[in-house]
Amino acid sequence: MDSKKKLWYKAPADNWNEALPIGNGRLGGMVFGQVTNEKIQLNEDSVWYGGPRDRLNPDALPNLKMVRSLLADGKLREAEDLAKLSFSGIPKSQRHYEPLGELNIHFKGLDDYHEFYRELNLKTAIASTTFKTNNCQHHREVFTSYPDQILVMRITSSKPNDLSFQLHLDRGNTRNFDTTKQVSECSIIMSGETGGKDGIAFSALVKVIAEGGEVKTIGNRICVNETDSVTILLSAATSFRYSDPENQCVKVIENLKSADYAFLKKRHIDDYQQLFDRVELDISDQTGMHDNLPTDERLRKLKQGGTDLSLISTYFHFGRYLMIASSRPNSLPATLQGIWNDLMLPPWDSKYTININAQMNYWSAEVCNLSECHLPLLKHIEKMRESGRVTAKKMYNCRGFTAHHNTDIWGDTAPQDIYPPASYWPLGAAWLCLHLWEHYEYTCDDEYLTNAYETMKEAALFLVDFLVENKEGLLITTPSVSPENTYLLPNGEKGNLCEAPAMDSQIIYALFSSCIKASEILEIDEDFRQELIHLRAKLPQIQIGKHGQIQEWLVDYNEAEPGHRHISHLFALHPSNQISPTTTPDLAKAAEVTLKRRLSHGGGHTGWSRAWIINMWARLQKGEKAYENIAELLKSSTLPNLFDNHPPFQIDGNFGGTAGIAEMIVQSHNREIHLLPSVPEVWRNGRVKGFKTRGGFEIDMEWNDHQLIWAKVRAVKSGVCRIRIPYHLKVSTNPDNLVKVDNCLYEFPAKEGGSYKLTFN
Repeated sequence: MDSKKKLWYKAPADNWNEALPIGNGRLGGMVFGQVTNEKIQLNEDSVWYGGPRDRLNPDALPNLKMVRSLLADGKLREAEDLAKLSFSGIPKSQRHYEPLGELNIHFKGLDDYHEFYRELNLKTAIASTTFKTNNCQHHREVFTSYPDQILVMRITSSKPNDLSFQLHLDRGNTRNFDTTKQVSECSIIMSGETGGKDGIAFSALVKVIAEGGEVKTIGNRICVNETDSVTILLSAATSFRYSDPENQCVKVIENLKSADYAFLKKRHIDDYQQLFDRVELDISDQTGMHDNLPTDERLRKLKQGGTDLSLISTYFHFGRYLMIASSRPNSLPATLQGIWNDLMLPPWDSKYTININAQMNYWSAEVCNLSECHLPLLKHIEKMRESGRVTAKKMYNCRGFTAHHNTDIWGDTAPQDIYPPASYWPLGAAWLCLHLWEHYEYTCDDEYLTNAYETMKEAALFLVDFLVENKEGLLITTPSVSPENTYLLPNGEKGNLCEAPAMDSQIIYALFSSCIKASEILEIDEDFRQELIHLRAKLPQIQIGKHGQIQEWLVDYNEAEPGHRHISHLFALHPSNQISPTTTPDLAKAAEVTLKRRLSHGGGHTGWSRAWIINMWARLQKGEKAYENIAELLKSSTLPNLFDNHPPFQIDGNFGGTAGIAEMIVQSHNREIHLLPSVPEVWRNGRVKGFKTRGGFEIDMEWNDHQLIWAKVRAVKSGVCRIRIPYHLKVSTNPDNLVKVDNCLYEFPAKEGGSYKLTFN
């Protein structure tokens, strides 16, 4: 198979960060590949501690006017102290994600093994392990099926009657479950409840189907003796979706059209590949010098200063794999860890941090032709709308809906933590709603936009009421923060709470603009459209500060930490399009200064921050800088199994890095498709297939020796297609009615379903 589409290793995983992830959006596993004591750590996306709660602080609204007044008067400390008392949620924390458990298999007689090999095949979404013992070949495969909603494991031996093992379900060291029961001679079920008020009940059932030999259940273990092939099926369910999780687990297994392994495997692969095979990326590495090395060794060589272009292609495909594995229709959105979490109380609760991380998880969804995988996030925004309306009214006496910097399975929108750099930031819903607009920009689905517009409008309506006019006549947010940074006053005092941080105005500008465009497309809501146009004109403009940088706050404060991981004030550069080298060259130069200052003071030290930096350099059309940061992401922030390392593991760096690679090759944020905007010198040759762009187009292309050879454009919807190409090229063959707009920009009318090929010289 293509070496760029697999991860492989010469030894079993010693720890969770070396295990290999599998998933179907809802059900996930981490496969260790241990020979004698195999373990698959399990997750189900709705296993969360506790039920929904009203955490809103009743003293928020009565003290809102005073907090604003104190901020306006420069009494920062008093404002923050009052906000901590009156705005913080009660209790301070939302619900947290938990593991489902572990599938443990103890084999007999396999202590002495050799020729070990394990891999994650990105082409088939199957994790496999092979090894030999006493001239006997052993093979194991594991996958999670989306069409059948089960985990499947196949264990075979080349020697008849050679396999004997005991299998059981557990929840690791916590033992935090109620019971394991026998369902039959070949199946057991584990059940429990996560705890807390209205905690979520969960169940997991495992069934063993042996071909020959003996299978029996003793106590809480399934015992298999002297067989040569086994299929293991595992189903899981919770009370979040089902009134009787145990019965649902049984029903899923009983209702399988076939328990034949070949049938289940084919259904899984067919389903997975109709998503995965849409896109190809091949950054050609003609040396191929590392292609035959295990993945962990390739990472080590990078850390030692080597170059490995093929590994970048693998990382890109792995990011697409993780998207399909952790976010499918009818699943919950990918959390800070996708769906893979082994801790009862994980870092940052493994929930949804919505001041960058949850959004970054989905930056690659549309461009990588996985629009369906975006849907769980878009659906969750609808859930947040319910609690967000209450939060808007009770905390701020505003219409519409709002959210702060975190949410959870229940769509909680009250402030999380008592942490002034982040907690009291009310723009979370506004940013998330831009994903509704992005989904439309790529799909051009007017029916979808009709429903999405109402949600976008509600987020905008909150801001219409929340904005306050200051003495300069500007409409500002107050109170707020620049996530999650701290500024210095001239007297040395440190502050977080502020008026009108740059990111707020940039997000509001983007949301108002999206609502305006959507109302024009749908030909509705003209009065509200005009109101937004009027208010948008009164927002603070993007400012250039004393260092030549994009100013982060309304006042040009110094940062307490110049190398801070958040670069919130460059939201206008990416993911928004308010700063561009083409349309706003002065602001683009200031954005470059901003990035250089952050990096010179140690910025990019977390995986997700480094990923954001890749995307921003790509938007600035600085291919060498973008590539340098891809190399740093792999060298400094990537674990042996290619998971992103914050540290600890956070999946946003994987998704952000994948998006950044795509952004270097194709951009479409300025109402034109820009081909090869940020390709570095070392990417001499390459090809892509199936990249999607805004405007409803799909792109294939190939370049050789830095020369764009050809590009093919497919149109989802009729409209004008504008193509920007590298400046030194000319179109040699072209679609009908092609018009040259300027030196490197062309346009032509495209028809729905049409395919157009351009060649260049």
